[in-house]
Amino acid sequence: MKKRMTVLFSLIVSTALLAGCAGGNGGKAKSAVGPQNELIYATAKDINDMNPHLYPGSMPAQGMVYESLVENTKEGIKPLLAESWDISPDGKVYTFHLRKGVTFHDGEPFNAEAVKMNIDAVQRNASKHSWIKLSTHIVSTKAIDEHTFELVLSEPYYPALVELSMTRPYVFISPKNFINGETKDGVTGYNGTGPYKLTEHKTDQYAVFEANVNYWGGAPKLKKITSKVLPAGETTLLALRKGEVNFAFTDDRGADSIDVEAMNQLQASGEYQVIRSEPMNTKMIVANSGNTESPVHERAVREAIWYSVDRETISQQIFSGTESVADTLFSKNVNYADVELKQRGYDLEKAERLLDEAGWIQETEGGIRTKDGSPLALKLYYDVNASSQKSQGELIQNTLKNIGVQLDLVGEESSSIANRRSTGEYDLLFNQTWGLAYDPQSTVSAFTSEASYYHTTSGIAQKDELYQKIDQVMVSTDEETRKSLYADILTIVHDEAVFIPITNGSITVVGPVNLQGVSFKQTQFELPFEQMYFETK
Repeated sequence: MKKRMTVLFSLIVSTALLAGCAGGNGGKAKSAVGPQNELIYATAKDINDMNPHLYPGSMPAQGMVYESLVENTKEGIKPLLAESWDISPDGKVYTFHLRKGVTFHDGEPFNAEAVKMNIDAVQRNASKHSWIKLSTHIVSTKAIDEHTFELVLSEPYYPALVELSMTRPYVFISPKNFINGETKDGVTGYNGTGPYKLTEHKTDQYAVFEANVNYWGGAPKLKKITSKVLPAGETTLLALRKGEVNFAFTDDRGADSIDVEAMNQLQASGEYQVIRSEPMNTKMIVANSGNTESPVHERAVREAIWYSVDRETISQQIFSGTESVADTLFSKNVNYADVELKQRGYDLEKAERLLDEAGWIQETEGGIRTKDGSPLALKLYYDVNASSQKSQGELIQNTLKNIGVQLDLVGEESSSIANRRSTGEYDLLFNQTWGLAYDPQSTVSAFTSEASYYHTTSGIAQKDELYQKIDQVMVSTDEETRKSLYADILTIVHDEAVFIPITNGSITVVGPVNLQGVSFKQTQFELPFEQMYFETK
């Protein structure tokens, strides 16, 4: 195995310009510490379709352009495009009082009619949004007056405000960009209300975002942000060293671009700082309990895999300690997740006993176990652009081989893996929880969604009880009842070992030492660029 392994790190933002753009400097790149008001961000993928009501687009990019009614913060839900809101006593009617004087990038007014148009457009494409349960609870929308909007639900739904705060789909694009009153078949432009507007895009090369000088929150100090598509690894590292790009953070795919050693070298140069968030998500292996043709249909096999994951080695050697060991689906800092659950550490003897007791026989030393003539052979799918996933897979593959389990690794594009997750065509695959802003409700809601984790949970013995409790927790208006229901839900999936945790991931930022205002949102998919500025001396 390689001694030099990489961290789940896909660069999405980078600063500094090529010196050749400035002229008169002998062709040398600008210093990473020079005063600037522009970012160039390196990304392993193009920003793609920026339609905020669909899902191909880059979430960090969309987060700069579009906004929601409310914002999810560490202190809870706060106003954004809605200055305030009222909730009816029965929990079904939400009345939002909208911020006045806000316009879209094309000059169109942001008002209650625009809010209604956008939410109605999302709802008319409901099949695309089944993962977000709010879409199944909205009964009606109404523009009461220019700055008052009413949303009516079929029943109380406690995560409503949380789901309205997400990066997509309940965000707002100019009505002028609709096509025949819809957004599901495309849009004519990408005009939001956010602090930056998209001004230029050349597919698979770059995209330019310029500061919205009319932004209701005040014009951002960083005047331009350019997204530059670069291959991960040495190409991106070289660009950082030359000052062609000099700000980077983990992107919405979790794919690798540079390793921890490279980050440490950049920091040691004195020109860069490395900043990490608190735990934001859990990296995991998802097991398909619903596939009756696969050995992972058996709980004993899933548990044996759990006991065969050397999380400490993965944390220290693959992630150089930047990601902590995860023993449960959610870290303790996630709401409702501080639950006492059975501990399963790295224990190969325990894994072997489980397989022996389940009838998986290893007839020869070093051979593959069999049961009823079938070999204990599995496939683990990983993101081909995430070298750390491959490194983890190789470690787990070698460990499982020692206890008679054949694990084949299959690298595919992230879109292909997402499709497998929805169709159920997998034994095991790498994935991660939604993150602080979305959990536990979004990941838990996805347990019942065919587009997400239905195949993961559908083969367990307590699936009916699990689904019933999920339905109950989402409409509960009592805090203690929710705590109890979440404890039961998390206990069921933990005991069934369908989500095998590996590490708790965070967002890592590498940027110039003179860049100030770097902070993190509750979402793992975007950064508040509008708060950043360069310190001048």
